[in-house]
Amino acid sequence: MFMLPDLPYEYDALAPFISSEIQHLHHDKHHRTYVDKLNKALEKYPDWQSKSIEDIIRNLDNVPADISMAVRNHGGGHLNHSMFWEMMAPARGQEPTGALLDIIQHSFGDLINFKKEFTENAVKIFGSGWQWLVIDNKELKLMSTPNQDSPISQGKTPVLGLDLWEHAYYLQYYNKRPDYVDAWWNVVNWEEVSKRLDQSS
Repeated sequence: MFMLPDLPYEYDALAPFISSEIQHLHHDKHHRTYVDKLNKALEKYPDWQSKSIEDIIRNLDNVPADISMAVRNHGGGHLNHSMFWEMMAPARGQEPTGALLDIIQHSFGDLINFKKEFTENAVKIFGSGWQWLVIDNKELKLMSTPNQDSPISQGKTPVLGLDLWEHAYYLQYYNKRPDYVDAWWNVVNWEEVSKRLDQSS
């Protein structure tokens, strides 16, 4: 059975950029619903219950047909959010350094251009989805996914992801998605991004 992970910080730790109210709603309601519905879908398939969420999402084509859509949506939601909480940290003026900064500069020219391209892609996602920075064939690339789809199911390794569902920002930023994305850069956990990059090599 899958469990809702605790936030790695207090609910108000990302304020004023992401409010405590959003975190309570996003984590306690939305993420919990993904976990509950994923567990419900897997009830009659104990072999699948015993797998890690990464293995399940990596092998969506093999999930039993009668639960495949539920597992894709709710399993993806569980995995994406579990990573999302860790990819943020209380704002401390953090910036990428070392090997992470080097590969960002190699892939995008410089940090400013990377943030610009990432932000532009995030803002223009139609409807609900995610914007990602992924490792693909040992290269750093930008990627967008609809709904709760994960890069993992396409053989790519996410190192940074941003939730663009309205529930992630509407309570605070209303329909101003660009303001949310700009604010989110202040709480990116670059240490976690660097760790995921190291683990992918």
